[in-house]
Amino acid sequence: MYPFRINIVSLFVLLFLSTAFFAQEKTPSKKEITLLAKEANHYMKEGHFEKSLVKARIALHYAITIKDDNLIASIYNTIGANFDELTEFDKAFFYYNKGLIYADRTNNYQLKNWLYNNLGNIYCFDKKQYEKGIVCYKKSLEYCEKTNDFGQTVFTKLNIAWAYFDIGDFDKGLPYLNYINQHHKKYGDASTLVALNMLNGMYYGYKNDTEKAHIFFQNAIRLGNDGEEKSDLSFSHQEYSKFLLKNGEFQKAYENLALYNSITAKLNYEEKLKKANVAGINLEIDRYKREIDNIETKYKTKQYLLLEKQSKNKKISIILISLLLLIIILFYFLFQNTRLKQNNKLKDLQSKIQENIINASINGQEQERKKIASFLHDNISALLSSAGLHLNVFTSQNQSSPQEILKTKAILAEAHDKVRDLSHELMPTLLARFGLFYALEDLSEKNSNSVIQFRYSSPVPTKTRYNEEFEMKIYFIISELLNNITKHSQANTAKITIQENNKALQIHVYDNGKGFDPAHFNTLEGFGLNQIQARINNLKGGISIDSKQNSGTSIYIVVPIAHK
Repeated sequence: MYPFRINIVSLFVLLFLSTAFFAQEKTPSKKEITLLAKEANHYMKEGHFEKSLVKARIALHYAITIKDDNLIASIYNTIGANFDELTEFDKAFFYYNKGLIYADRTNNYQLKNWLYNNLGNIYCFDKKQYEKGIVCYKKSLEYCEKTNDFGQTVFTKLNIAWAYFDIGDFDKGLPYLNYINQHHKKYGDASTLVALNMLNGMYYGYKNDTEKAHIFFQNAIRLGNDGEEKSDLSFSHQEYSKFLLKNGEFQKAYENLALYNSITAKLNYEEKLKKANVAGINLEIDRYKREIDNIETKYKTKQYLLLEKQSKNKKISIILISLLLLIIILFYFLFQNTRLKQNNKLKDLQSKIQENIINASINGQEQERKKIASFLHDNISALLSSAGLHLNVFTSQNQSSPQEILKTKAILAEAHDKVRDLSHELMPTLLARFGLFYALEDLSEKNSNSVIQFRYSSPVPTKTRYNEEFEMKIYFIISELLNNITKHSQANTAKITIQENNKALQIHVYDNGKGFDPAHFNTLEGFGLNQIQARINNLKGGISIDSKQNSGTSIYIVVPIAHK
């Protein structure tokens, strides 16, 4: 019991000194921490696990303090390897995984290779979870290839082949075995020769090539007896025993199985001695784990508070910036909206002014038409008629009239007819005397010829009368539309339909001509459509144009009726 107590006392002293050391000493440099980590690794390789773990604990504390992910991952790997050697596989597995968390933050491919390889060994040899182990080995292989470490590549591929062979998947393991056989001489080392010969023996046993299988298994056993790889030697005896049993060589199979058991028992005994030599660590393993976890927890707590503060400040900054951007965007859109509204109002005002100018011009023209027509009809035409009457009286009283008198009568009759025609053109007599529908019927008939026929129809009685000014405006709108059809449409048929509906006059004018693009409505100045639009707007009505190239044109007009 004496050595046992000495080890416990020494561990407590080391832990106490290390704690006091943390409290009193300032944080060493990265170079000094790296040296501590190397010492811990050296102690582990020499089998001094107590010293290695304590050194690793001190190094880990400082590595976490300076936030060096590479050092932290490396030290966790050393701690995991110590527990691996002490056959504390669960704890080794735990620290390898912690090391991997930090290694993944670095570009240290070699360290990642070691950690994944160590995890693969635990999965395959201790947990017997071969699929997970193979995944880890393959990740390890990726990092070997990135560093061009051919020696480590050979070693990792040997592990993958062994894992596949253990689960009987020889076809998947064969490419890895072929690679090792090809490159082991150049890049491999003596420590893997036993395992390599054993794997070849397993493969040829699977292929039933008994001669080659015997040779490789016997080579593996011979090399194992000559060297230090006793664990691989025990596995070689075990696999050789399986092969011999399969081939009916029961005596030899039993002998090799006995040798496997003997070597395994010896290895187990050596492991027990190893643990006995570090009894203090065995008793204080959980406390050590708590110490290690406590170091990281304190670091994480400080780091969490710092990150939380940074995150809070970041969120506040993001919110403020977002609000500022939102205000700027809203202000921009508000400004643009106000500007757009002002532009629209200006355009509407300009349009209204232009429309009022057009309407005023049209109204003026219509009033002038009416005045001139009335003046021509009531005055000029009456005077010409009176002059003609006097000449008729003169000629009737004289048997023979001079040639000049007869010519004057003819000129007066012609002038009278032209004045009458001009008066009717300016203000149709039918429109004034009989109303809109008589005038439109007459207008359709007068515009028809051998090239184009205008057909007029309306269910409204022809004697229906509206406000005189309203009738005049509607008449000239339709007259302008018929004039456009005659000049521009190249149609041979046109229809005018008028009906009353809901106290509104509905007018439909259709032609089968060449049509036009309504999108260019505003550019069709020659058609007089803008003036027509202005007239209809003045009447509080609406106009719709449906036209396509070579498909004719339909114009729909709706205006509220203005009665007398």
